[in-house]
Amino acid sequence: MPRRTATMLASTLMLIALLCAGVFIPVPYSEMSPGPTVNTLGEHDGEPVLQISGHRTYPTTGHLNMTTVRVTSADYKMNLVEAVYGWLAHDNKVVPHDTLYPDGKTEEESTQENAEEFSQSQESAKVAALEELDIPVQSWVIVSTVVKATPAQGKLHAGDVIKAVDGTVVKEPADVAKLVTKHKPGQDVVFTIVPAKEQVAAEKERRAPAKTEKVTIRTAESDDSGEKRAIVGISAGTDHTFPFTIDIKLADVGGPSAGLMFALGLYDKLTPGSLTGGKFVAGTGTIDDDGKVGPIGGIEMKTIAARDRGAQYFLTPADNCATAARDVPEGLTLVKVGTMNDALEALKDIRSGDTADLPQCTTKS
Repeated sequence: MPRRTATMLASTLMLIALLCAGVFIPVPYSEMSPGPTVNTLGEHDGEPVLQISGHRTYPTTGHLNMTTVRVTSADYKMNLVEAVYGWLAHDNKVVPHDTLYPDGKTEEESTQENAEEFSQSQESAKVAALEELDIPVQSWVIVSTVVKATPAQGKLHAGDVIKAVDGTVVKEPADVAKLVTKHKPGQDVVFTIVPAKEQVAAEKERRAPAKTEKVTIRTAESDDSGEKRAIVGISAGTDHTFPFTIDIKLADVGGPSAGLMFALGLYDKLTPGSLTGGKFVAGTGTIDDDGKVGPIGGIEMKTIAARDRGAQYFLTPADNCATAARDVPEGLTLVKVGTMNDALEALKDIRSGDTADLPQCTTKS
């Protein structure tokens, strides 16, 4: 066989071997890509995203779109060829698998966590919108979760309202841990609670809870590193009683990042006129009960998704601005927001057409 032919054959076989290796050898990466966007002022799967009853609502125009990111599943095994293609594709992003699924988290665990965060974001969006409108909302400190095989199991239950710990009134979720850790492991702590069933019944009948209980729990020793502390095995959270019914209907979405857009959509429906002035505005950001906007993941994917749907403006959490500004999709203006009030002020400028002073994202902010 001529040397030239042998060399070409060897090179071809090596290339085939490398391609086969690239296809069959898994790499520890996952992929993010632009996901669907949904207008919070409109409908999804045939029904309004935001449903309000028991309070006057007003017609809306334009778009206030929440944005999402698609990610590969926890058990998906990416190969080298897919990873290289993802790195080269502008609209996709390849990241270490542990970035999306830390600590070996399974698909089921990730889905559950995302569902819980999504539910909490809806509650905070409702509170933030009503607080901005000076509509009072009642808040309660509750047992959010009970850890299995801990002293609290069987004594406290998710949804129980925590009124006091050792007789000291509880006002914030953080108060619970502070009061419990005043004890040494092995000492008793007394919770004054409204059982979850009584709280639900009272809310339905729009009355004050008629029943409280005192529950004594012997603390255990924490198993975390460092100085040991007393624990009972619960996490505390906040629940709310709203003066009218608000439902957010959006399935197959998880995580907390739609909070800002839900809050703005609710505000728009509860006030005369249009927040957007008919403009196409999209955005993202977590929101807390006080209206503070927090950062999210996958910002680059979300701006691309918004641009592809036709958005003109993108409300961007201040802490995501520098990253988002490195590669702004053509025709999209990134508006920097740190609070719900910032977003409302920006929307005032957008609907008036006076956008010269809009706080825009830069690579330094």
